[in-house]
Amino acid sequence: MKRFISSLLSLVLVAALFLTGCTQGPISTLSGDYSQDVITVMDSITTSIELPTDDPNKSAAQTTARDQINDFIARYRRDQKTAGLSSFMTMGTALNSLAGHYNSYPNRPVPEKLKARLAQQFKAVKIALKRESAA
Repeated sequence: MKRFISSLLSLVLVAALFLTGCTQGPISTLSGDYSQDVITVMDSITTSIELPTDDPNKSAAQTTARDQINDFIARYRRDQKTAGLSSFMTMGTALNSLAGHYNSYPNRPVPEKLKARLAQQFKAVKIALKRESAA
């Protein structure tokens, strides 16, 4: 009887681990529409870098921005239709710059030089999106 209970408990634990391990992670905020997702990610990043350092929502905004960066790159990096677009290349450069800063200096504010470069690259991305949607 003791052996039966032990086996049953082991089976229940394995089933519980399997079921919790198979659940999906956080739900993506991206829609699947490339142009809209680019705008969403740019807005999220702009919000997160423009918040003052003492803002209580700063940490949550940075976490959201980092999650969206990861989701965006994971979703569109291997898509042949978007990977070759100039808007994607420029957006990737901007995202890599910001992700590099967040990974290297997680507790420091984004430097003004990086903010200016991101603004310039986001402007180029918007121009490229308009050009690509007209084609």
